[in-house]
Amino acid sequence: MRKRFEQQLNLCLEPIAEVPIPLKSRHELAPVMAALQYIFVTPDLNRRVFEILENKICSGKQSTGRPGMDLWEILVLGVVRLALDSDYDRLHDLANHHRLIRGILGVRSLGYGVEGKEYKYQTIRDNVTLLDEQTLIQINALVVEAGHRVVKKKEDHGLSIKADTYVLETNVHYPTDTNLLWDSGRKCVDVLRILSENYGLVGWRKHKSWSRGLKNRYRQAAKTASSGGANKEARVQEHVGGYLDFARKLNEKITQSRAEFPADVDGLPLLISLEYYQKMLQKHIDLVERRLIKGEQIPHHEKVFSIFEPHSEWIAKGKAGKPAEIGHKVLIASDSYHFILHHEVIVGKSDAQLAVPLAKQLAQKYPRIDSLSLDKGFSSKPNKEQLQQLIPQVMLPKKGKRSPQEQEEERSREFKKLKHKHSAVESNINQLESNGLNRCPDKGWKAFKRYTALGVLAYNLHHLGNYLLKAQRKKKKRALKRAA
Repeated sequence: MRKRFEQQLNLCLEPIAEVPIPLKSRHELAPVMAALQYIFVTPDLNRRVFEILENKICSGKQSTGRPGMDLWEILVLGVVRLALDSDYDRLHDLANHHRLIRGILGVRSLGYGVEGKEYKYQTIRDNVTLLDEQTLIQINALVVEAGHRVVKKKEDHGLSIKADTYVLETNVHYPTDTNLLWDSGRKCVDVLRILSENYGLVGWRKHKSWSRGLKNRYRQAAKTASSGGANKEARVQEHVGGYLDFARKLNEKITQSRAEFPADVDGLPLLISLEYYQKMLQKHIDLVERRLIKGEQIPHHEKVFSIFEPHSEWIAKGKAGKPAEIGHKVLIASDSYHFILHHEVIVGKSDAQLAVPLAKQLAQKYPRIDSLSLDKGFSSKPNKEQLQQLIPQVMLPKKGKRSPQEQEEERSREFKKLKHKHSAVESNINQLESNGLNRCPDKGWKAFKRYTALGVLAYNLHHLGNYLLKAQRKKKKRALKRAA
């Protein structure tokens, strides 16, 4: 049984609406807490946010039973994690000991010998992961709408939108065929060790020997393949061949053990993991042999860049110091008030394929868009023609040689003005990266998208909070002047 939020009505707990937010703090937490407090005390916004959370977390569940973590607490802790780029260990400590966070959570004690609520590590982790990408996107739209109400002087004022992509990396090491083969083998042995210790599987008493033997041969093969010297080809054949022979023996033993599993372990999640890791082992035995022994060039679509995050893509954007990044591109569209209006995790598409779908989605969400600026990576002739039909002003530099008409267009005052303003989206992306969206520590495709959406929500709350605190500082300043 979950509730939206239920603060105990007693003298020992401080009401959320009365939690003082430091107006002069330069820490990123203060504006985020101010924005969350604004959501809680604004009736219409509060109702709509809780309806979204209820539809996701409480839908189809009984209204009886043990009380779970309140919906408000789940939202606050999820946002704080990304706002401060924290792991769950730090979030656990903050939830139990940080006075401002506990105040916005509604559990801060005012003393009188009464302690506030204590959060358990696993409780926090289990509940924050109940959020999903679509839920967070809906809440983010409400935050942007609230932000526009706060900062817009005129309701019919159009938006100037800037868009670009950047790479959010997955939490993986640099992949090679040889180290992915080692990863696959060691994980197979780890799973079999657990099955041996807990379920009576025989034949793996010397599991350390198998791990050590595979690792020694991996190091020797990797060193030989990456170094130079005389007779390199013969040494590669010898050491890589020895590595492959040992991996094949391990694969045969795993297959034999799988046939001897006790009947009471059927359907065990460990068996599903073992099946997956053995498939990866067999795949990389084949890839290593084809590339290093037979000298083949492996097609890109056959490669896997992490056995732990198999959805990861190899992305080469040609940036200085970053020849390639492993993760996914994220499309970001921000307005002139620096709110992120739209984000999308991209799989297998170039920037040029994203321009028109982005413009259509933005035009559907926001009826008044004055301009859209993109960089030359989005450029193509059909894109430009379609974008000009959707949006009044489009800044889309052309790749390659320009015609006299295109040169004249790009020299125009309006084009240059939009081009100069477009760089602000790089600043927005930089803040996202500093708030945790440079590398995703969460495992799995759904978790990757959830982490991205939480980061965007934390970013927009940060900007909304900055506007709210700025207005409060002005109000306080005027009050002091009147008092003087």
